[in-house]
Amino acid sequence: MGNHFIIIAGEEAGPASNKMGGIWNVIHEEAHTLATLFDSGKLKKAKENTEILVAGPYFGHRGADWNRGLNRITDMNGLAPLSTDGELKKSLKALEDEGIKVFTGEELVGETRIGYLQFQTSDFGKIRSTYGGKDMTLESRVKAEAYELLGLDSLRYEGMPNGAEYTHYLSLSHSISELIQLLVSSAPKTLAEEKDQEKELIPCPGVSLHCHEFGVFYAPARLRKLGIPTNSVATLHATIPGRAAGYNSIQKRRNNDSTWPPGVPENLASLEALAMYADMVTAVGESTRQEARLFYGINGIVIRNGITIEAEKIDWSRKELSLSKIRNFLSENLYRYYGGEKIEPEKIIPIFTISRIEVENKGYPDLLDSLVALEHIIRNSIMEGHMEEGIKVICFLVATEGPKTNLPEGFPVNLPKDVLVGNELRLQQMIEERELDFPKMVRGKRSVAAMLYPQIISPGDGGLGMGVRDFMAGCCAGVFPSRYDPFLLTGLEAGREGTPSVVSRVCGFSDAIKTIESLVEGLGGVIVVDNIDLSYYETVLDYALSVSYFTRNFIDDRVKYKLLCREAFLLAKDMGWEKPAEQYYELISGARFCKKK
Repeated sequence: MGNHFIIIAGEEAGPASNKMGGIWNVIHEEAHTLATLFDSGKLKKAKENTEILVAGPYFGHRGADWNRGLNRITDMNGLAPLSTDGELKKSLKALEDEGIKVFTGEELVGETRIGYLQFQTSDFGKIRSTYGGKDMTLESRVKAEAYELLGLDSLRYEGMPNGAEYTHYLSLSHSISELIQLLVSSAPKTLAEEKDQEKELIPCPGVSLHCHEFGVFYAPARLRKLGIPTNSVATLHATIPGRAAGYNSIQKRRNNDSTWPPGVPENLASLEALAMYADMVTAVGESTRQEARLFYGINGIVIRNGITIEAEKIDWSRKELSLSKIRNFLSENLYRYYGGEKIEPEKIIPIFTISRIEVENKGYPDLLDSLVALEHIIRNSIMEGHMEEGIKVICFLVATEGPKTNLPEGFPVNLPKDVLVGNELRLQQMIEERELDFPKMVRGKRSVAAMLYPQIISPGDGGLGMGVRDFMAGCCAGVFPSRYDPFLLTGLEAGREGTPSVVSRVCGFSDAIKTIESLVEGLGGVIVVDNIDLSYYETVLDYALSVSYFTRNFIDDRVKYKLLCREAFLLAKDMGWEKPAEQYYELISGARFCKKK
């Protein structure tokens, strides 16, 4: 085969859309790190003409997304046109002839190209096709073949409440695997490959496929069933039964209880189980690896997530500017909408949590109860003269059911109930039940408050008007009390901004921390709270004491606080993407199995 194509695929793959973080961040970083390693010569390519392609969905307008609530729109404006030739150009043309529309683009990392292939699946039900000699829609053809190859009962699955989601994933995976089939079949054999075949040696497949999450696992399964030679890796960032079990998944693993908990979507789990057809299965954390073995009988290895940090040191002036902006925003709007005595900006200590809006799994009850405990700790510290009066700790809870428009002025301090939906309303009620809302704070009766921020943070979000990185940089600490979290990438993202954090022991990030030696004895830029073996009340108290530790140092000992920030930053920097990207490349390139040239 002429070229070696490395295809990194995922349902969230593609140029940034209006959705908060997730799998896209991981795919983006893997592609860019590989390109950087190739360009620098630190990583030897399997073949000189190796190309990196990122494959995912295309949502061109409002309503194109299978999930109307997320309302994602793919933005490819920052990319150059894809400079295709040879096998890729021929295969894309053949794909379009089948009715599968692909939107393309590219960017350069040094001299290495990353190509983007975004597949539009929303019109598969309108495109005519044939299968088994029968005329049908392309969508029906995809489902009929999936049933014949792997027994996927789409007739039943599409009738489930999440049928549109299942159909989208199946169509996306089909499109990716169809492109790979075309690439492999259209490529001319080289003389070396012909000689290898004569010697009964296996040549390196010309396509390596790395699939992130179950939405694209049908692709390697279909290729395996069709006998298309590829090197494939399936990466689990969580498991569907594990998510359904949530914090109970710990007990299930301990009891070797492989029964699925109530509420597992059977159609999506059937796609996730297809990971077994990949050449290798990886998980981002040990808990996810154990879940895959428990629920599906799939054995894999752990390759952790990472983060890219180009800066060599913390930008302290940026942190101060961001902190000042957050403080002034809170001071002005609290006075404007709640009255009382105006709180001096310098007395406000902003902290934050940010996650999907999974109330129990992300530990929101634990966080809110810990803020109640923190109220007592601060009150006693003030009474005993260890902390100055008037200090106010405000915790942002950044979690949303989806992006919002036409928000009121002063959002999210000004947060009318009619703006909230679903679990947002539940979170707000939980805040009010614990009296962590603002009325008591502005009257001087409370030192701690929680503020729901039900929006995807961005400069044009109608709230603070800050990018998420500036927001994290401006907060004094992050708190991530997950009861179920395969990795917790946000902990690394906080560290990248030099912001210390409190994380739960249950997340994969805490496992990864064990391999990093503490930079300063007795200090911790990241504090791990044991929420597995301790009682609930001990866990809640430890969260409160950890936040108190950061806030006290921020107020009383800026030198020590800056050391904590620096440790959080260096810890994140030590957990860069180079090592995981190299491990993935070793697997997907087939370097272990292919003949060395």
